Amino acid sequence: MKHIHILGICGTFMGGIAILARELGFKVTGSDANVYPPMSTQLEEIGIGLIEGYDPSQLNPVPDLVIIGNAMSRGNACVEHVLDRNIPYTSGPQWLLDNLLKDRWVIALSGTHGKTTTASMVAWILDQNGQRPGFLIGGVPQCLGVSARLGDAPFFVVEADEYDSAFFDKRSKFVHYRPRTLVLNNLEYDHADIFPDLAAIQRQFHHLIRMVPSNGLVLSPSHDKAIEEVLEMGCWSEQQQLGEGKDWSFKLIKRDGSEFDVLFQGQKQGTVKWSQIGLHNVNNAMMAIAAAFHIGVKPNKAIASLATFENAKRRLEYKGQVNNVTVYDDFAHHPTAIRTTIEGLRAKVGQQRIFAILEPRSNTMKQGIHQDTLFNSMAEADAIFVYQPDDINWDMRAMVINNEPATFIETSLKLLINEICEQAKPGDHLLVMSNGGFGGIHQKLLDALSDKFNG
Repeated sequence: MKHIHILGICGTFMGGIAILARELGFKVTGSDANVYPPMSTQLEEIGIGLIEGYDPSQLNPVPDLVIIGNAMSRGNACVEHVLDRNIPYTSGPQWLLDNLLKDRWVIALSGTHGKTTTASMVAWILDQNGQRPGFLIGGVPQCLGVSARLGDAPFFVVEADEYDSAFFDKRSKFVHYRPRTLVLNNLEYDHADIFPDLAAIQRQFHHLIRMVPSNGLVLSPSHDKAIEEVLEMGCWSEQQQLGEGKDWSFKLIKRDGSEFDVLFQGQKQGTVKWSQIGLHNVNNAMMAIAAAFHIGVKPNKAIASLATFENAKRRLEYKGQVNNVTVYDDFAHHPTAIRTTIEGLRAKVGQQRIFAILEPRSNTMKQGIHQDTLFNSMAEADAIFVYQPDDINWDMRAMVINNEPATFIETSLKLLINEICEQAKPGDHLLVMSNGGFGGIHQKLLDALSDKFNG
């Protein structure tokens, strides 16, 4: 039995690699700077040994292969040990291609937003229609219960991330995936820490398109200028588009997106009635239905499957309620995702008040790339509360002078919670948005609200 050791194992992608390697019969161990749930719990439950920190002693006895996560850089003690002693190493995406994807029909879900949700939907549709696909998703779909599964050949669903592969391979992860069915959900500038501009991201997306075979399918939205520019660089596969008058389209029945008709080539295929809300999720669902159709699942079957779909955690996830004040958690960390999440919640709750609570944690936000659009993206909220981290390099307060709606910026999490609770009233909806843990603010808010109303 070959021994694989994974550096940076507790991220959702690397943790998924660990699960797949274990299912393939490898002995798997791994380490991370902080061994934390939910991934640490998921890994420990299946018997994968975890080490906290990067002391090189963890590489004794020497593993057969070290998989190095993209959070690892030169100077890391284990990385230097691997290089100095010529221990075989690879990246997670390369390992995935070499050991699994080269033999599968890969359905890849890409784009700036919606990758996790759309990948979860495709995996669920296939699962419910007798395929039992393999998958690797950057979250834990509640309907599937795990973030990765080997599954049965031939189909494998993968969240296709444009972030880089490793310190020694700066290509996007997704160029390793060789998809036959490719979804391009949307494309905007993001990841300012590794991409200098949108054109650099578009170049990576075109590398991905170049790998789709001529008998493969590229699915894209109409009227997305950045994607149109990528496709104009060349596409050698069948193409289908989502949009009015295109191959795939939809008709909203309920404004909040919880019910809509699905049309293919202008013909109604059925009606989705589900628990999800928001126009972004309608678009995600349409792409999932189209991708599933490419591999043989009829639209009416996919529509029926979505009725029981439960999204990954942290996608407008209900966290609790105190005296009719509801707290939600959402992963939104880009102005477009923030805007669509708030719009979806607004369509659901009508005139009830929404508090937008944001931690600008991504490298792109901290660098101020989106400062001109960030606060406008929360315009449909009734009040905005922002936690300002120490390492942000632009003046948030200068951007919100005379801002509507009322905006509160605090450098102290405790003061931010106090301000929110002071203003909260029964019937309000508190929408917490961050791509990190946000200091456990969700439970702290619920506790503080309980003290306010019940203390």
